[in-house]
Amino acid sequence: MKLIKKILKFPRIIYFGIAILIVSILFINLSTDAVEISSIEFIGEATIPKGLIFQKTEVGGLSGITYDAKNDLYYAISDDRGQKAPARFYTLKIDLSQGYLKNGDVQPVGVTTLLDQNGQTFPAGETDTEGIAYTNGETAFISSEGDVRQLIDPFIKEFSLSSGKLLAKLPIPNKFLPDKNGNQGIRNNLAFESLTITPNNQHLFTATENALMQDGPAAKPNLGSPCRILQYNLLTNKPEKEFLYQTEPVPQILNLTGRFASGLPDLLALDNQGHFLSIERSFAGLGFAVSLFQVSLQGADEIQNINSLLAMESANIQPVSKKLLLNLSKLDVLLDNIEGLTLGPRLPDGQRSLILVSDNNFHSLQRNQILAFKLKIESPIMRFLRRLLPNL
Repeated sequence: MKLIKKILKFPRIIYFGIAILIVSILFINLSTDAVEISSIEFIGEATIPKGLIFQKTEVGGLSGITYDAKNDLYYAISDDRGQKAPARFYTLKIDLSQGYLKNGDVQPVGVTTLLDQNGQTFPAGETDTEGIAYTNGETAFISSEGDVRQLIDPFIKEFSLSSGKLLAKLPIPNKFLPDKNGNQGIRNNLAFESLTITPNNQHLFTATENALMQDGPAAKPNLGSPCRILQYNLLTNKPEKEFLYQTEPVPQILNLTGRFASGLPDLLALDNQGHFLSIERSFAGLGFAVSLFQVSLQGADEIQNINSLLAMESANIQPVSKKLLLNLSKLDVLLDNIEGLTLGPRLPDGQRSLILVSDNNFHSLQRNQILAFKLKIESPIMRFLRRLLPNL
């Protein structure tokens, strides 16, 4: 009782200051839309029938996917290099109205052929379209890995969703472009697989699937690879920042056949503050290993002005931070070549959905696989209270 009386005798300015501090902290936490995922739950799988022909094209090679919330539609890019049909993306309907996904819930409803600045289809072999990101308008950005062997540069271009016609292109920094000596730039088939746009539509991000030639080695058993995340300002259409993303090493034990590939096939912007989901996917000849990570740019060093990580002490560079969200190998599902991810609509219980899609490589032993998850996303105020009161 005496202690309480002593506290009550404190000058009113102290109480006023404490009140201001509490209100300030709450305002800061409430005014940001930063996202943190506290749990993830698998809610089903569907496959598109093998060899499905839709509007005279074979549905396959689905390497990236993006969601149009206004129309409840998904756009999935095919990485067919023009061998089956010209470069294209598919419009899909995915039914999550029951709160889960099952076979028959994924249906193609449209196919759009990509056209160049002259309104012509892209020649076979000129594109390797891997990533797609909806702009909240009537357009989507699409990334291509190009072809290092033919010195075809990668690209990031904006296309009309209705006509498929090229509208604009983003400049690619020189350090990413391959040279004829093989000393710099992207590695073949390990370039811009990922593509995502922030919710406010102000920034676009892509990343190399593995290291640039001048940055370090490609992934090997027990060795990850230093990838670069590339940030564009969509108000100026200029590249403005780069960050180091280090992929996880994959144990030698999985490399039973000598066929090995591992890397970063996609990123998904969760908010406007530099928080993402990433996929890391590995193949060792006998199956796929896939992991989902939460990623944050906070505290990461900006490396746009560093042309070669090998030319400096890269150990001193702070990469983006990562936290394992889910090892998909723990699911009771035979995984295929998962390469794309996107947020979907809210489920009947109000939680947000997440969709992953696989690239079947038009191979008879692979599938166009779609996986669905339920995400629990905590609000900033709940995160603040949990940090303040860990037992809450």
